[in-house]
Amino acid sequence: MSRPVIPSKAPSRTWLLTVLATLACLLIGLLGYRLLLDHNLAHERRLATQRLDAFALSLDATLNRHESLPGLLALEPSLAALLRDPGNKQRIDAANAYLEAAQQGAAVAATYLIDANGLTLAASNWRQPRSFIGHNYAFRPYFTDAVAQGLGRFYGVGVTTGEPGYFIAAPVRDGQQILGVVVLKIGLEAMEQAMAGASDILLLADADGIVFLSSERRLRYRTLAPLPAATTARLAETRQYGNQAIVALADRPVPFEASAPLRLALPDEMPREHLLVTRPVGNFGWQVVQLGRLDEARAAAFSGATALVFAAAFAIGVAAHLRHRRRRREELQRIHGELEQRIAERTADLTAKIAELQRTEAILHETRDAAVQAGKLAVLGQLSAGISHELNQPLAALQTFADNASALLARGRHEEVAENLQMIGELVGRTGRIVRQLKTFARKEAATPQPVSVASAIEHALLLVEPRRRDTAASIEVSQNDSGLQVVAEAGRLEQVLVNLMLNGLDAMHGQPAPRLEITVTGSAGQVRLSVRDHGPGIADEVRSHLFEPFYTTKPAGEGLGLGLAISLAIVESYGGTLRTDNAADGGAVFVLTLPAAGKDDDER
Repeated sequence: MSRPVIPSKAPSRTWLLTVLATLACLLIGLLGYRLLLDHNLAHERRLATQRLDAFALSLDATLNRHESLPGLLALEPSLAALLRDPGNKQRIDAANAYLEAAQQGAAVAATYLIDANGLTLAASNWRQPRSFIGHNYAFRPYFTDAVAQGLGRFYGVGVTTGEPGYFIAAPVRDGQQILGVVVLKIGLEAMEQAMAGASDILLLADADGIVFLSSERRLRYRTLAPLPAATTARLAETRQYGNQAIVALADRPVPFEASAPLRLALPDEMPREHLLVTRPVGNFGWQVVQLGRLDEARAAAFSGATALVFAAAFAIGVAAHLRHRRRRREELQRIHGELEQRIAERTADLTAKIAELQRTEAILHETRDAAVQAGKLAVLGQLSAGISHELNQPLAALQTFADNASALLARGRHEEVAENLQMIGELVGRTGRIVRQLKTFARKEAATPQPVSVASAIEHALLLVEPRRRDTAASIEVSQNDSGLQVVAEAGRLEQVLVNLMLNGLDAMHGQPAPRLEITVTGSAGQVRLSVRDHGPGIADEVRSHLFEPFYTTKPAGEGLGLGLAISLAIVESYGGTLRTDNAADGGAVFVLTLPAAGKDDDER
């Protein structure tokens, strides 16, 4: 009788745990986003506060720099003399000259003198078409404050020039009698230019909340909050901002104190959140306001929260994996306990099998050691073939130069004998360098590339292939646009590559009536390009794909091992260069070698 199949609850439990883990990760992400956003906003607020402190100090310094200048100007006798005799032409000229010199010396926008009734008698801009002379400014607060309190300060748009500025006024006295007022106008264009360089929106608002300086000129003369009727009337009376229409800055009032980000719609913009930071400036109730954007803070918080979600998911995954491993270990221990009883019953049989396995393992060790030794012998055989291939050309040249030296010595041509012996010495050194490079390669030692003259390498290679050139009756043409070109390589190995390429080209033209080998060197863009072209039959497509493979050769048996191009490619690539081949359009094969050019720093090394 078969047992009824009971559905497993494992899949449903696994699904529930997965849902709970996902919810936990999302909760961690939300909490992390909130905390990171608060941290980023606090950091942005600190930076904004520091920025506003620096701006406020700069503005205070600009305003206070000329605070005492109107009082000093008021001590000038020529100004008081003009106020006593306003119709005197000479005194008007003297006052105009003095105010003009003071304006230029103090580097302010304008200076001018007003009588007790508010009429301007002299000004630094007396030469200009829109001079202040003849205009009455008794309605301006700086005039009434100077008369009543001894010092007047005011920011507004000039009713004569239409240019905004900061006005400072001081009375001109004759004893206790006030004869008039001298006024200094300071332009704040430099401050507004400094505001324009900020990445966030900077606003400078007066005590009524009207923005009169801004990092964006389109936000000038806008109010942070609706203006009371009395304030509107006062502005119209003092003409503080001329005929400018004072409109709202945003779709809602902007409070000076706001701890949380505000969602505002500025002119010509969609509603977005701004981080509001304010700081009082000066003694006039001014406020400098920064409306910072939250895009970077939110993006950074989102990135951090995403990282937290992945970290939490990873931690939960690790915990689940460890739990699974523990359960599996317990299961294995249970199975192991069951197996121990069976193992005890078959101890004798297993002991025999273990002995047999040990013998098999010993045989395997011996076989592995023999295979390793065979591999070593194969590598040594390959190196021996390479050494024979690479030393063949210099040894042949040594024989040639030795024979030449003997013949020349017999003829008494000692200077030429010395030259041949010198070349023999160089070839012996060349052979030694090749052997050292092969030993270095075998030991996997680091190569020492350095600046190598391309012209010198070609010259040495030509000397080595000279016997083969004579055998084939070929001509070799070398074209180099700059004889001073250098590459980062090793002289011996570069000559080895060139010899291989030249010999291949000469062999390809064997038997032709007028064989010609062309060597062209050009340098550009930090690289040196060297091409070796023969005028032979070219390279077949099926051969070209195997040309750089070790032991692949198209030469007859006994004339080559097929290692020359493979070794050349390995040498070139070790220097960060390339070696490729193609067929010329008018016949023949072209091998193109490209190597990094040696720069000034390489020469100094």
